[in-house]
Amino acid sequence: MKLFTAASLLVAVEGAAISSFQNALQSVLSVGQSRSNTPPNILLVITDDQDLELDSVAYTPHITRRIRDKGTFFRNHFVTTALCCPSRVSLWTGRQAHNTNVTDVHPPYGGYPKFVDRGFNENFLPVWLQEAGYNTYYTGKLFNAHTVENYHSPHVNGFNGSDFLLDPYTYSYLNSTYQRNQDPPRTTFFVTVAPVAPHSNVEPDVLGNVPIMTAPIPLARHRHLFEDVTVPRTENFNPDEPSGVSWIRNLPQQNQTVVDYNDHFYRSRLRALQGVDELVDSLVSRLEESDMLDNTYIIYTSDNGFHIGQHRLPPGKTCGYEEDIRVPLFIRGPGIPEGSVQDAVTTHIDLAPTIFDIAGIAPRSDFDGTAIPVTSSFSGPRHEHVTVEYWGRGVVEGDFSAIGPGGLPLFPNNTYKSVRLLGEGYNLYYSVWCNNEHELYDLSTDPYQLHNLYPTHMHRGDDESETQILGRSLSRAISRLDALLLVLKSCQGVTCIRPWSVLQPQDSVRSFRDALDEDFDSFYGEQPRVSFDWCDAGYVLEAEGPQVPLTSRYGLSWDVWV
Repeated sequence: MKLFTAASLLVAVEGAAISSFQNALQSVLSVGQSRSNTPPNILLVITDDQDLELDSVAYTPHITRRIRDKGTFFRNHFVTTALCCPSRVSLWTGRQAHNTNVTDVHPPYGGYPKFVDRGFNENFLPVWLQEAGYNTYYTGKLFNAHTVENYHSPHVNGFNGSDFLLDPYTYSYLNSTYQRNQDPPRTTFFVTVAPVAPHSNVEPDVLGNVPIMTAPIPLARHRHLFEDVTVPRTENFNPDEPSGVSWIRNLPQQNQTVVDYNDHFYRSRLRALQGVDELVDSLVSRLEESDMLDNTYIIYTSDNGFHIGQHRLPPGKTCGYEEDIRVPLFIRGPGIPEGSVQDAVTTHIDLAPTIFDIAGIAPRSDFDGTAIPVTSSFSGPRHEHVTVEYWGRGVVEGDFSAIGPGGLPLFPNNTYKSVRLLGEGYNLYYSVWCNNEHELYDLSTDPYQLHNLYPTHMHRGDDESETQILGRSLSRAISRLDALLLVLKSCQGVTCIRPWSVLQPQDSVRSFRDALDEDFDSFYGEQPRVSFDWCDAGYVLEAEGPQVPLTSRYGLSWDVWV
């Protein structure tokens, strides 16, 4: 175990990454295989809590020049759970959180112990890649609750070499702890680099108190940057009127002191990302120097997004809004168009299948996602939907004087299921909360999700008969969205990829637009509705309400889906 101190977290991450990366490169170079016979190498960079909607990428020139401009930007990429550990487990397994049952950052519902208890330490991406002949390395944060006490109970499987950040010091920028373990390498390599920036700084609980969570701490050479930069003043930043439902709708408008603090927090995040930006530049330079870049795919993403002031929210994540679920995804490598922007809907559930596709490995039947179309030759199935789900508390980050230093107010009723839908002529978000409040936003006309169209929360003067989606009334559109969500909330494998085929297996329905046909009004009107019996902190099936939709037979009669 190695303890890094002083103002050196990102330097330490960079050093560990370069060390592991260089070992992998040396092993490849020493084999002397011809590149034409060598499977591609894969470098995966995962930041922590990096936003896309708040323009953080605009402040990382090396990442832009080295990865985004040399590859493809997937601008409709989403996480399926806006919280670190559940999102990472979904990424590593290719499964929705309701199928991993890792839904929180700490036991009993989440964290590294839950990951182990669910059997995934023997059954996740690095293990599968090792079985395919890859030499696998990891440096940085893996999971929450992976600690100085349990790192060997058991050791993480699947990596030939690793430098893991460990709790309770994972997010302590000036006092981080690594645990190192490296084994002899093989031929080709898969490397993951996972710095904690731009996550909040968290000083560990040493006296039985709540850990102190403050703004990120940048490297000293970056502390002077971006003095005049502020959080983008979009329409949903600290709006005059409340928005959303549940506890979010009850948030007060922020005063100037809080707004100023939000700007400080935002600048601190951008400054902390500069070390990551330099790290990426160093990694790509090593690949160039070792003549391996042309045979390497580089994937850059984050575990979840972040909000600061939108919908009057203090800094944090855990919500289903665009700021929290949209994250960067840039991929460069052999056959990937340079400087391209891809509109395909992609999610973290799709990343493991994508890495399988890159490595030439047949997809697993238990994948809930499908490979991303990274090259023009891709011909696999695509989807128009994202299943977004969350259980437990909404957490506020940052140091607010009105709350107390390091105070972390918790909102226990933050459990919800939702679907994000993008298709020809529609751009929708529909959610059902555990208190059975609903949200429906048409992002084509309301990109900042301020006007809830769900009928029980319609604004004064609105008339449902005047509000239509693809020419159909709200009630007709909602019946389809709710039925789709009913499938997705408990889907497995191919049913997560092709949910309309579950609902209408005998009909030519492949999209929301198809399902809106008036011939199916009666069928969708008879569907059980998504609802919760109570709000729980984790995935408790008894609290989840109806699980089984009706399945149509030629649009005329229907059966229960089994």
